[in-house]
Amino acid sequence: MEFIKILIAASGVSLLLLLAACGGAPGAKDVDTPTSGHIRVGVDDSYRLLIEAESYTFGAMYKYARTDIVYKTEADVINDFMNDSVPLIIVNRKLSDKQVKYLNDHQYIPRTTKIAFDAMALIVNNDNPDTALFYRSVKDIFQGKITTWKQINPKSKLKDIKVVFDNFKSGNPRYFKEKFVLDSFPANCFAAQDNAEVISYVEKNRNAIGIISVNWISDREDTVSHNFLKRFKVVGIALEGDNVAGTKFFKPYPYYINDGSYPFTREVYCINRQPYSGLAHGFSSFIAGEKGQYIVLHSGLVPAAMPVRNVEIKH
Repeated sequence: MEFIKILIAASGVSLLLLLAACGGAPGAKDVDTPTSGHIRVGVDDSYRLLIEAESYTFGAMYKYARTDIVYKTEADVINDFMNDSVPLIIVNRKLSDKQVKYLNDHQYIPRTTKIAFDAMALIVNNDNPDTALFYRSVKDIFQGKITTWKQINPKSKLKDIKVVFDNFKSGNPRYFKEKFVLDSFPANCFAAQDNAEVISYVEKNRNAIGIISVNWISDREDTVSHNFLKRFKVVGIALEGDNVAGTKFFKPYPYYINDGSYPFTREVYCINRQPYSGLAHGFSSFIAGEKGQYIVLHSGLVPAAMPVRNVEIKH
């Protein structure tokens, strides 16, 4: 009798192990592993279209994995990360030394994984004929030295330049502050609410220059991105120091981002603070892996771990 009890107990354990291996164990979807469980992920709104595709594909592959994506400004995303509201974030800057030390002091070791190269796209109204700018002109606009379109093109019929960002707490204005070593922006720079509102403003205002992440306009097979491209023109930018007749202007196509011809580029990172190998690790590894990098490439950004061919699309 005792032998039968032992045999039944052993059989029960074996059955549970078999169910777990097949993904059928009760509560498997609640176990936090690299391919199961539930996490909140903080994402810079600049990468909304990319991460929607990544999250959808990851969820389709792993039915017990649920990633709730929270899209916010860069500053808010990082604050949530530091306050332990989210274990994983996707942003276009690394943590500062001070932030890393704070986490280390609280027994967390943040792991940073580069997943893509991005670019800042400058967009103008469809009625604006000036779709090529010297690097120096862009810098002078942000330094307040150029304030009208006639200073760029004496024949222009447009008036005062209006520069619009998505949000002053986002990574987009921070990028240009650091790029051009600015303490503040001139009075003709202001913020909307998000990238979509930047596009709407530029569409309605002939004097505007909009600043957005290229992810919002780079995937021509995505209906959102494709429809946006009809509503404005993308500006070509010359390399720093090139300001003579015959200068070539580069738009933020993947090849020109990759080879450095387009001057306003940046890196995109997954940063994970989960102290064990859970779903945060699994999702970031997926994005950095082969399937995730193909999604990055398809979205029009430059994968961190794949070569890029030069395919220039006319717009």
